[in-house]
This record gives sequence, C-alpha cells and structure tokens, in this order.
Amino acid sequence: MDSRKSIDITAVGLMVGICLIWAFQPIGLKSTTVFAAPVLQIGLRSGIAAVCVFALVRLSGQSMELYGRTAGLGALAGLLFAAEFFAVGEALKHTSASHVVVFLYTAPIFAALCLHWKLPSERLAAVQWGGIGVAAVGIAFAFLAPQGGGGETAGNLGAMLWGDGLALLAGAGWGLTTVLIRTTRLSSIPATHVLFYQLAIAFVILTGAAVLAGETTFVPAPPLLLNIAFQALIVSFLSFLTWFWLLTKYRASQLGVFSFMTPVFGVLLGVLLLGEPLTPEFAIGTAGVLLGILIVSAYPWAERLLTAARGGVAQREPS
Repeated sequence: MDSRKSIDITAVGLMVGICLIWAFQPIGLKSTTVFAAPVLQIGLRSGIAAVCVFALVRLSGQSMELYGRTAGLGALAGLLFAAEFFAVGEALKHTSASHVVVFLYTAPIFAALCLHWKLPSERLAAVQWGGIGVAAVGIAFAFLAPQGGGGETAGNLGAMLWGDGLALLAGAGWGLTTVLIRTTRLSSIPATHVLFYQLAIAFVILTGAAVLAGETTFVPAPPLLLNIAFQALIVSFLSFLTWFWLLTKYRASQLGVFSFMTPVFGVLLGVLLLGEPLTPEFAIGTAGVLLGILIVSAYPWAERLLTAARGGVAQREPS
C-alpha cells in the first residue's frame, strides 16, 4: 500500500518555491555569460554541490558505494546529467533563456514515452497520447515560427533554431535520466547517493569540456560569484534535496503536475529580468507544450480521483 499522502498546502507552497528556483537557473546563467561560460559555471556549481551532498551523506552515517554495479549505474546517470547540462550551457549561447527553459521542460514527455515501453504499469492512455500530440504541435509551432515578424537575419535565426534544438535535446537527456533511475537499482538507493553520482560526474565532464574548448575565462565579479553560490547551494543542493524529500512524503503523480509552472516562471522571468522578446508565435507554441505536459502528467491523478469518486457513489447507492 502506498503510504504517501495527497498534496496539502505545505507541498503546494514548497513546489511553487522549487519551480521558481528552477526557473532562475537559465536566467542566472544567461545573465552572467560575460563573466564565465555557462558550461564552466555549471561544472563549478556541480562540484560545490557534490561536496555538500557527500558531506551530508557522511554526517548522516551512511556509506556510499563508489565502485561496483550501483556506482556504474550512478556514473551512467551522471553522464546523462552532464550531457543534459552541456546542451543547456551551449543552448544559452545561441537562444534566449525563456526558450531554453520551455524546451528543457519537455522532459516529462520523453520520460513518459520511454516508460511506456519499459514498464507495463506506465502504459500511456489515449488521453495522454493526445497530450503528447498537443505538445509536439506546440514544439513544432515554436520552432517553425520563431521570428514573429521581428526581422531577424538568417544567421541569427539559424543560431536561435540551433539553440532551441540543443535545449530540446537537453529535455530528452533529462527524460532518459528519469527512465534510468526509475528502471534500475538506482530507484532503491537513497536519493542523495544518486544526486552525488550525477553532480560528481557532471563536475568532471563539464569542467573538462570547458578546458578543452578554451572556455576557462573567469571574471570573479559579484554577479558571477553570487550566481554560482545560488546555483550550487540553492538549486543543486537545497532544492533537489527538498524535491526528493517531497517524493518520500507525497504522491509523485500529484507533485509532477506542478512541474509545468517552471517554464511559465522561466518565460516571465526572461521577459521581465532579461528583456527577452515574447513573440506571439512562441507564446502559442509554449502554451501547446505546457498543455501537453499538463495532460500527460495530470492524467494519472485525475483518473484516481474519478475512480475514488465513482467508488464513493457506488457505496452510497442502496443495495
């Protein structure tokens, strides 16, 4: 029997806060690219957060497997995590932060598609297939009509499309990471261990990639230092640990419904803080993506509510 409870006001408040924090990720990276490359920043924040997570594990008296099959799976999860954020860092060079956050958060769609084929309990219903179709149309609309009559040059438009494609690839990488964790022994170990594997591997790969690409410029200006501290301590450490704690207390399907708030916040923050344009075409495409994610994520919750309601009506009917 599932001991996790339905969401309450505490869960709602924490999820709103987490989604707002996650929405700040690309905003902070985009606004500080003049001081350090996004990939280098993500690598550094991953290293700092990995140290914090490892210290937390040790202080709690737990032992972490650093070699063997579980560690190997953890390393694979770390590779996918690093690939996801490498794509995010590169995407931010070519497109807006609001575009990145929308395409990155297509991850639930990719995860749902893969889990449909991997786990019988995760088979998609017809309504969810419809939601995936709606999201696909939204993605296509945002891709095919990105300029909104703004008069961008062919070069700028090509760069934007390349950045959008990388952000979508990052969403696919996140979805595959979810599938790996859900379908292997990683699902049975403490979430802090999985998070450490991901952060540690990302630190090694992303900082290494920045060095190989010659993107090692680091201007220790206050905005950059504050952003790295925020990304490491608040985003990669505190918010992820809070998210994992919520998953141990509340039903995942209900929490997942709230993930659609992150791209909404991301678009609004990009417009308000970075002055990024919000074209009608991208707004329509974004609405399609968010509606599709909401349909796919909310369907299991809605189905359970309807089943419970029917059961309650049946019990009240006279025999």
